[in-house]
Amino acid sequence: MSDAPKKLTGQEGIKTSSNFLRGDVLAELADDNLSVSDASYELLKFHGSYQGYNRDTATERKKQGLDKEYEFMLRMKLPAGQLKPEQYLALDDICEKYANGTLRITTRQTFQFHVIGKHDLAPMIKDINTNLLSTLGGCGDVVRNVMTTAAPVKDNKHKVLSDATHAIAKHFEPQSKGYIEMWVDGQGVAPDEGKPEEVEPIYQNIYLPRKFKISVSTPEDNTMDALIHDIACIAIFDGQDLKGYNIAVGGGLGMTHNKPATYPRLASTLGFVEPDNLLKACQAVVEIHRDFGDRTNRKHARLKYVVEEQGVDWMRTETEKYMGFKFTKAPEVTYKTPDHMGWHEQGDGKLWLGVPVSSGRIIDRDDTDNAKIRSGFRELIKKFNCNIRLTGDQNIIFCDINPSDKQAITELLKSYNIPLKENLSELYRNTLACVALPTCGKALAEAERIKLPLVEQLEDLTKKHGLEQNRIAIRIAGCPNGCSRPYVGEIGIVGRMPGHYALFIGGDFEATRLSQKVFDRIPYEELPNAVDSIFALYKSNANDNEPLGEFIHRHGEEEVKKHIISQNQGKKWAV
Repeated sequence: MSDAPKKLTGQEGIKTSSNFLRGDVLAELADDNLSVSDASYELLKFHGSYQGYNRDTATERKKQGLDKEYEFMLRMKLPAGQLKPEQYLALDDICEKYANGTLRITTRQTFQFHVIGKHDLAPMIKDINTNLLSTLGGCGDVVRNVMTTAAPVKDNKHKVLSDATHAIAKHFEPQSKGYIEMWVDGQGVAPDEGKPEEVEPIYQNIYLPRKFKISVSTPEDNTMDALIHDIACIAIFDGQDLKGYNIAVGGGLGMTHNKPATYPRLASTLGFVEPDNLLKACQAVVEIHRDFGDRTNRKHARLKYVVEEQGVDWMRTETEKYMGFKFTKAPEVTYKTPDHMGWHEQGDGKLWLGVPVSSGRIIDRDDTDNAKIRSGFRELIKKFNCNIRLTGDQNIIFCDINPSDKQAITELLKSYNIPLKENLSELYRNTLACVALPTCGKALAEAERIKLPLVEQLEDLTKKHGLEQNRIAIRIAGCPNGCSRPYVGEIGIVGRMPGHYALFIGGDFEATRLSQKVFDRIPYEELPNAVDSIFALYKSNANDNEPLGEFIHRHGEEEVKKHIISQNQGKKWAV
């Protein structure tokens, strides 16, 4: 057997030869070709963009001998999901000017834009930066958007969480001057001769083997699903006084169908650090991923594989070496997931309002509900000058509202047919869906476009079984990468092939337990039948106030699967 080192992936060579992420990106965006090269495709990720194409028209255009309709997606870097009113209004203008006229809230507390023309990408990024915002690290092999609770509570605890989130984001921001040169100055060139040599003190010129995600939270507010992150910084307080952080590492949900060497994983706790050591601990873990992550296989390149295969004890010891000090014992915690939707007091005499947004899509709809979400939000922000928080479950929070304006805001949203928390079912509000087709190049099946029709059918089932008041977490993903976090949902629906989905069950609402796959390929039209069987079993056998995920796990995922099969005999998928 050869001991020769494995060949690095092509992406590794692109990064190291890119002149700190500059490459030929600007020149290629300015030329007349319909698309960019593979090298520029990879480098654009670091600047927040993916090149894609219209999946709806690709097959027919190929038959006609036509090229694909290439387009770009652009994702912002927005630590803690925080926006000023003037920034939101500027982004609303930008999405109309350069993209498809919609803002989309992602499951990482930021905005992304779709259907951007090749020649519009550079001026769009410049306009975003003009408004003191950025796309640097929105995608790519770096630390991505850092998440925390979206609750705008005015107390020391929430200030600590916000400050720590911004500090981590700043610490791990790529140091290359290329981003400003390219998108703000319009010049993708190297530093002038005689200037100090450019360096990336953490990433070096190789950057990370793969993307890296960090969250900051408390056990009492796990609305960002902390344990699915590469690093979960769990703040431990005594009242309003910060004691330090539990550091958990190695979370991540992406996998590939039929490849058991890829799998979702929840983060493992290494230990506890005092507040002043938070950045040192995070940097040590990031550097371990840089040094030990798999650069020969991108599907095996996340930190979770290092932790799982080397072991948690190895990871703890290695992190302590990189930090230069030891962890102390982490206190035990219990995670909770509060509801931030609806009206809440901020603690300073003002209010906040959480408004659900289906799939995070801020758009003026022309369908049956005729909800003018984008117009309504714009009018609200212009009139009441609200600060904004984006949530990890694709919703929006309007902050700093005077109590005297509560009724006027409620009436304004009603006039635009925008439903509030009390107008929507629990199931509707707790169902997530990724973008999927037609703009995501990785999608194997629909997600966002089938969410509302599917939810309508499942709502009927909750009424049938008397479960309307139950909080049930359903996550729909168009592919196994799991951007909508299906592997921690109580019910996860994952695209397998066009019109077919794998079914996962048994996660918990607090996202502290992985779900288990019970069916590999269920036709879309049969999904309600499978869920109907689950709901019937749950209603008949659950303990008082027992959540769906807890019941499934207690009863046994395989036993639930047997029940589904017994109720769907004769159907090819139910075997």
